[in-house]
Amino acid sequence: MTSTISFKVNGARARVDVSPVKRLSDVLRDDLGLTGTKVGCNAGDCGACTVLLDGEQVCSCLTAAGQVEGRSVTTVEGLAPTGVLNDLQASFKRHGAAQCGICSPGMLMAASSLLSRCSSPTRTQVEDALGGVLCRCTGYQKIVEAVMDAGGQGEALTCPGAGAAVGAPLAKLDADPKLTGAEKYGADSIPKDALWVRIFRSPHAFAHVRLGDFGDLVAATDGLEDILTHEDIPFNRFGIYPVGKDQPVLTEGLVRYRGDALVAAVGTRQAVQSLQLADLPVTFEAMPPLTGVAEAKASDAFQLHEDKPGNILIEGAVRKGEAKAAFESAAARSEGAFTTHFVEHAYIEPEAGWARPVGDRVEVHVTTQAVHMDRDEIASVLQIPKDRVRVIPTACGGGFGGKLDVSVQPILAVAAMKYGRAVACVYERPDSMASSTKRHPSEITCRFAADEQGLLVSSELIADFNTGAYASWGPTVAGRVPVHGSGPYFVPNVHNIGRGVFTNGPPAGAFRGFGVPQAAIAHECMMDDLAEQLTLDRLEIRLRNALRPGQPTATGQVLTHSAGMAPCLEALKEPWAELNRQADGFNRASSGSLRQGVGIGAMWYGIGNTALSNPSTMEVGIDPGGQIVFFNGAVDIGQGSNTILAQICADAAGLPVEAFTYIMGDSDLTEDAGKTSASRQTFVSGKAAEQAGQDLRLSILRHVNAGEGARITLLPGCLVVEDDSARHEIHLEDLPRQDKGMVFMGRGNFDPPTRPLDENGQGDPYATYGFAAQIALVEVDTDLGTTRVRKIVAAHDVGRAINPQQVEGQIHGGIAQGMGLALMEEYVPGVTENLHDYLIPTFGDMPAMEVIIVEDEEPLGPYGAKGVGEPGLVPTAPAIFGAVRHATGVRVTEAPLLPHKLKAALTNQEARK
Repeated sequence: MTSTISFKVNGARARVDVSPVKRLSDVLRDDLGLTGTKVGCNAGDCGACTVLLDGEQVCSCLTAAGQVEGRSVTTVEGLAPTGVLNDLQASFKRHGAAQCGICSPGMLMAASSLLSRCSSPTRTQVEDALGGVLCRCTGYQKIVEAVMDAGGQGEALTCPGAGAAVGAPLAKLDADPKLTGAEKYGADSIPKDALWVRIFRSPHAFAHVRLGDFGDLVAATDGLEDILTHEDIPFNRFGIYPVGKDQPVLTEGLVRYRGDALVAAVGTRQAVQSLQLADLPVTFEAMPPLTGVAEAKASDAFQLHEDKPGNILIEGAVRKGEAKAAFESAAARSEGAFTTHFVEHAYIEPEAGWARPVGDRVEVHVTTQAVHMDRDEIASVLQIPKDRVRVIPTACGGGFGGKLDVSVQPILAVAAMKYGRAVACVYERPDSMASSTKRHPSEITCRFAADEQGLLVSSELIADFNTGAYASWGPTVAGRVPVHGSGPYFVPNVHNIGRGVFTNGPPAGAFRGFGVPQAAIAHECMMDDLAEQLTLDRLEIRLRNALRPGQPTATGQVLTHSAGMAPCLEALKEPWAELNRQADGFNRASSGSLRQGVGIGAMWYGIGNTALSNPSTMEVGIDPGGQIVFFNGAVDIGQGSNTILAQICADAAGLPVEAFTYIMGDSDLTEDAGKTSASRQTFVSGKAAEQAGQDLRLSILRHVNAGEGARITLLPGCLVVEDDSARHEIHLEDLPRQDKGMVFMGRGNFDPPTRPLDENGQGDPYATYGFAAQIALVEVDTDLGTTRVRKIVAAHDVGRAINPQQVEGQIHGGIAQGMGLALMEEYVPGVTENLHDYLIPTFGDMPAMEVIIVEDEEPLGPYGAKGVGEPGLVPTAPAIFGAVRHATGVRVTEAPLLPHKLKAALTNQEARK
């Protein structure tokens, strides 16, 4: 039953004929086209859909259309109706408070409600008012600063001139659309006449499946077009590695995890949403699942994949020297066993996209981190040439590794080609969390040893990673961890092993660190153990062992430049001393259950793929109208590559970055820049962008035979080239068109030099490494077992900060996710498949954060730059755990450190006294 509902939207009258119980979020998006209001959960948990109803913030996904009759609704589009950012939006832009941007509309609306009541709010008032809106990217600090500075008192960001973009805190080039609601994400541009796909998933972790005849159901359900099964998929397999295409698009009779895809309904949106799994002729014969590594490795365990005996996906190892003998003869020794669990990416934008046939090709619009990998995967599933597939990335509302694997892409492409029309698919939050990849659970045993001076002599680590039902990025984790397992230290004797093990858990894939965060928890605890045994300061023992130029790593690689571990630790000496004094004073004065402690964590991270080719190609051109177009195949998932790569390219070309526009990721229009992961885009694609800018500059100078030092000035439709001898005017409309309609084009390609690892894991797996150390000040309530992080000080060697504001924002966001790993996040299939039961840090959880940028320039990188995406997260949990130990004496060996587990450890500790 529908009703006519009248209300105001952004000051204008609106009338819609809808059901009174339809969600306001759907009315705004579907009926009024106001897609600036985002939907992240449809349960009131994430706050992305926040709008103002008569000036008060509400979750529009929980507000029925009938409730707005005669009332006034304001959406993000109403904040800047003329296209000029209002003061609040301008402050968000100025402070870099929008990263992926999916939460920004909700944040802005909540902040607008607050500012209408209080023009100069305190930090606490901001945190309280915005506390119902979740962000997974920023760590919240810049959002708070932006709201508090909405009056415009902060320092304005000016656009740098030609040659001055690198090193400038330039506002994001895509900030305006993210802040006005104009940015289009995966669910925002679906054609009105599109069919919809809904994938039904297994409620069992391990079962045989029998599919019945779906004909009667299709005939009896109005609007239902078809039920797709595996028989409709030309090649029913996908996966990251050619040898690991082990995951079916739709089941062939066996499901290996809760969430495995069964069949896909195609029809109108209402029809596919009306169906329940119980309506389908699908029966299950459930079997006991392999729930962990120990069960999967047991001699009598069922083999989940025929070609992987013992359920071992892969094993990687690094061996250098005689680790066992060195350990046994050392002055100080420590051993430990460590456990981590599944962690959910929890990006605020669920997987979404749509596809359509174009001639004999298929065009897929999707939220993704890897355009060209998606193209290749879709072509493989369809069994057609790659040039018949076009992937156009939408804005990506957070990824963190979880959108490297395909999700909706294969089934959309299959359905679009089969039915000859546009087809859409948007995951509900439970679908996303049930089906998507997770951070690998780990079981790690390790032992470290040092001499009397605290210098490391041996490290050994064995890491078993639960890779779940399918391979995904398991081979990368198993290969990366042995390289990093001895930490950012010089250790002469090393033996590290990493294994991926199949279980009936959800597939574990890429998640900000590829296993290094889990290993860092172990090796940093070892360093604290050795410091305690040798009565050394915990920062000092790390400084004594920090990898320095000229020292070989665990793989025998000698770093000749940009090994900034020691500079990071040196930068932390003063805050380390101050925070320890603060904690000691607090504890002396406290007579209750609260205790403070300070911990430190150090890390290193190889930038890019492990011992594999890792290329990127970039292009930049000037069109006949004088527009500079940057053809950028690197997907920006919020980390800012659209801006940072343009800054690099602009300075290399000697042209102003404000003149740049860009095309991001379109597989028809951009070259392959590789996946957005492994902290590689600034380093790898940045170098390619630098080369492209240089090539563009040279092509212009050659055109008029000018010297290399000539100045290039861009005017409307004209380039002016001046050197010491002459002034040249190039009228662009007079020049012949080249590729992509450009009159000048520059191209760059960079593949970082690496050397494959031999049978002992010796070689040069990465061209460069990021280094970092972080200090955590925590407060523990020993009665409750709760832990509150009060402050994080982070020192990061980034080579060169291309955009210091964005570097800082990345580190803030990494710290927030590291806190989640340490203290609260544990994904349990069938239990935590929503953002109510699965907890991520909110405004109220975040500490004060101080970032110290260390610039130990990398000669291979663009203007000396390296990556920082992963490093921001890796040392956070070790630092927090070290602080808990300092406060309570409890040696933490499991993440997350939930309150009941810490309380139990405290109780056991007390009983042993």
